[in-house]
Amino acid sequence: MLEFLAGLLMAFAIGAFCRWFDIPSPAPPKLVGALLVVAMTMGFLLTERLIGVR
Repeated sequence: MLEFLAGLLMAFAIGAFCRWFDIPSPAPPKLVGALLVVAMTMGFLLTERLIGVR
């Protein structure tokens, strides 16, 4: 859970940094692309939890 929160905090920090300094965001500009990133992340986390690799 700590890793998830750290990743979420880092994602928001990178997004805020890019917005503040007017740097193109490394994220997809469309909702479908952003949902794809979320789906891939959730799939990675779910698979890690199911197979129990740490």
